Amino acid sequence: MCLRKQLANAVRILSIDAVQQANSGHPGAPMGMADVAEVLWRSFLKHNPCNPYWDNRDRFVLSNGHASMLLYSVLHLTGYDITIDDIKDFRQLYSKTPGHPELEYTPGVEITTGPLGQGLASAVGMAIAERILSAYFNRINYNIVDHYTWVFVGDGCLMEGISHEVCSLAGSLKLGKLIVFYDNNGISIDGNICDWFNDDTAQRFKAYNWHVLDSINGHDADAIFNAIYIAQQVSDKPSIIICNTIIGFGSPNKSGTANAHGSPLGVEEINLSRQKLQWKYPPFYIPDDIYRQWDARDKGKKLEKEWNMLFNNYKTHYPNLADEYMRRMSGMLPIDWSTQINNFIQKIQDSHFNIATRQSSQNILEYLGKLLPELLGGSADLTPSNLTKWSGSYSIKNTQSGNYIHYGVREFGMTAIANGISNHGGFIPYTSTFLVFSDYAKNAIRMAALMKTRHVLIYTHDSIGLGEDGPTHQPIEQLSSLRSIPNMSVWRPSDTLETVIAWKYAIERYKGPTALILSRQNLLTLKRTLKQVKDVSRGGYILRDSKKKIDIILISTGSEVELTLLSAEQIEKIGYGVRVVSMPSVDIFESQERAYREFVLPNSVFCRIAVEAGKSDYWYKYVGLYGCVIGIDVFGESAPSEKLFKVFGFTIDNIVTKAKKLLSKRLK
Repeated sequence: MCLRKQLANAVRILSIDAVQQANSGHPGAPMGMADVAEVLWRSFLKHNPCNPYWDNRDRFVLSNGHASMLLYSVLHLTGYDITIDDIKDFRQLYSKTPGHPELEYTPGVEITTGPLGQGLASAVGMAIAERILSAYFNRINYNIVDHYTWVFVGDGCLMEGISHEVCSLAGSLKLGKLIVFYDNNGISIDGNICDWFNDDTAQRFKAYNWHVLDSINGHDADAIFNAIYIAQQVSDKPSIIICNTIIGFGSPNKSGTANAHGSPLGVEEINLSRQKLQWKYPPFYIPDDIYRQWDARDKGKKLEKEWNMLFNNYKTHYPNLADEYMRRMSGMLPIDWSTQINNFIQKIQDSHFNIATRQSSQNILEYLGKLLPELLGGSADLTPSNLTKWSGSYSIKNTQSGNYIHYGVREFGMTAIANGISNHGGFIPYTSTFLVFSDYAKNAIRMAALMKTRHVLIYTHDSIGLGEDGPTHQPIEQLSSLRSIPNMSVWRPSDTLETVIAWKYAIERYKGPTALILSRQNLLTLKRTLKQVKDVSRGGYILRDSKKKIDIILISTGSEVELTLLSAEQIEKIGYGVRVVSMPSVDIFESQERAYREFVLPNSVFCRIAVEAGKSDYWYKYVGLYGCVIGIDVFGESAPSEKLFKVFGFTIDNIVTKAKKLLSKRLK
């Protein structure tokens, strides 16, 4: 048997043994794609197992993440910090080898994959990041940013709609350093896919303006090598290599069937597979000569050393650019960031413009864009409505070192692409659409939170306040939905000051995404003391307090804060003590120490009203059994916003009436 086949068989055997030991997993894809992985990782992939985070490494993304044992086996064999005991620990609690690849669990894993198609989408983002950074930083003879993004995808990835969104955009952007391998094995969980997926994939990708290498024998190392070599010669198109493979290759009775997809082969079938593959070794044993052939550590060290020498010379000739590159790739903010942003907040505090918070955000971007070249913006075809461009925004379609992406009507793809951009390094991406359309992007939002991705999500037209577009465009449940995602920070500011502090928080947040929920309609600029300005960053704070004993607390966010302030004045005229709490970020407020939360919302005051133009049930944890929520639990209507607010009870009269009713119950 030829050496290359033996090396690929090491991947197959490790994969099926680990799946069998876990009694859980997917052996079919690792067995089918082992030959492709062997050629790619040993002959083309630029990486250093001794430093998985070397800046100029190639990025490898396993979009069909259920094939995780393929990746874990290759990482182990090439010399990453994954031991044979880690392989034996596949799918066990807190192991380095979880069921699907997860960022920060496993050295060498670039991004969390599992939801099919999103790995491909994030890989498009990584290729975009490489393209922009190379155009911005590279100089003649100094290609310090120069790497490929490689992706494995399966049938499921290409069936998911997100694959159309992102591959269409990748073709338009001519991402020549993006190379995708399609595991064309014709089998999914339900069986042979010909009954539900018989697209002409080659023609589909040609229509996207991709370079297509069709009908490559995925078990012929020479054919795979030649296809990759040809793909690398194409600089103005992304490439897809369609590899015809046999799922479960090497299994005498289960190869080519759905039985090999998502279940252990079984001890008997594994023994038969060993015989067919001519593998004479016991489970989890790899001969030293196989390890030596796979080991990429010396080669990786050499590649990184050569790059370090190049970068050191680059620093000598372009010291400012080198410093900026290192700052951006480290994710650190400029040295004077705190001084600059605090001065800007002071300036905002002294302004008195009654504008929509989406306009506030654009004004803030005008300042931030000049201070932070790593900001990479974009909108899902709503730029004039989201107000996400500033005077220094340049489309990457027209300027390769630009800082703005026209994503087209691709909310899901946009969000997943930006996750990849962020995880590549060098950028803080911000994306935007209407709040109601965050539902299109929900799983990518969830993935951003799961991966702790630094990503700013701008959602405008935040309520029935958008008016005449009606129920299809008026968000109701979206705020509660976003707030329910673990590690997701959500801000709904009431004016420009709260908006800039929300932006500050989002920029400074290294370990998770932040959603900024912004209004279409103009909002009043509110007056605050210095202490109140400081307390905005705590997520919830006392905006107005009575000199009397507090009888009732009004809690609100966004456009409803102004309404509660006006209502508080009327309630106080009746003779009651009223506190108004602005709660721009519930998750930040809930992260504060208990004493502060008790100070803002004392348990002794049980008459409370929460006011927000969204789903009401979220707020009952704050108002309790004796409280009241003024929200919206039905879909909106098509009408001018001022009429809608009145119809749905967002009026001073309604708040005062509800307050009187609560207070009268208290007195009884």
